[in-house]
Amino acid sequence: MTDAEKWLSPLRERGLVPDDMVAASLVGSLARGWANPQSDVDIAVFVTREWESDACMALPLPLNPPRVMSEGFNSGDRRWEVVYWTLGQVDQMLAKVSWEQFERNVVAQGLLHPREEILISRLEHGVPLAGVDWLATAHERVRTSAFRSFMMTRSLAASDDAVEDALGQLEGGDFESAVLSARRALGHSVDALLESHGEYLSLIPKWRPQRFRAASPALLDFDRYWELESMRTYDQDAPASWVTEVLGVCQDIALRVDLQP
Repeated sequence: MTDAEKWLSPLRERGLVPDDMVAASLVGSLARGWANPQSDVDIAVFVTREWESDACMALPLPLNPPRVMSEGFNSGDRRWEVVYWTLGQVDQMLAKVSWEQFERNVVAQGLLHPREEILISRLEHGVPLAGVDWLATAHERVRTSAFRSFMMTRSLAASDDAVEDALGQLEGGDFESAVLSARRALGHSVDALLESHGEYLSLIPKWRPQRFRAASPALLDFDRYWELESMRTYDQDAPASWVTEVLGVCQDIALRVDLQP
């Protein structure tokens, strides 16, 4: 059995491989080598027409059709989720993150539904199971779109808001709130840095350390990042010092990352 067939075989056994399947990809933590024993198997299937079955679940989305269909089952010791996307839906999602849209100053916040954003992010790093050429073309379409710039713009704007909050809270002597705002700013700034290297999924913060290692940005090494993320140098008797240190890192990232590919 080939590696691809190992993942497709449980779908075939259950009649979950459509006749009009154009491509399929293993996505999520298993595809990235980040899985743990409780991780689900996530497979994205790309089809020409909407999938239908007696057991499928409709997941609403602002697309046409206005939903994607999902099948779930247990196999071995894992839960499997198979989501079926039409080719037209992929075209619609990528149209939302075109350079034309970016140049119109479309606000990144709310531009994509979380499921849309996660799917586009996963097109970068999925493991092809079928339709290798189609998946390679889809990957290139993402790479040449404004998706990276949209994601970075959102993260940098969120970081800037948190930095402003932290500075005001420091000035007002509200050190506890300033610490929380600084932590929020750090997360968004690091997300922007990782997005500049094509590591997305900021909607799922638990993968930030793994994304950081995968990106390995020259601007900030992992040990320094983790020192701040884990608050190793935080002194509860001098919180302003830690907040100031974190905000300096955030501002440095904002000045040095480039929104253009």
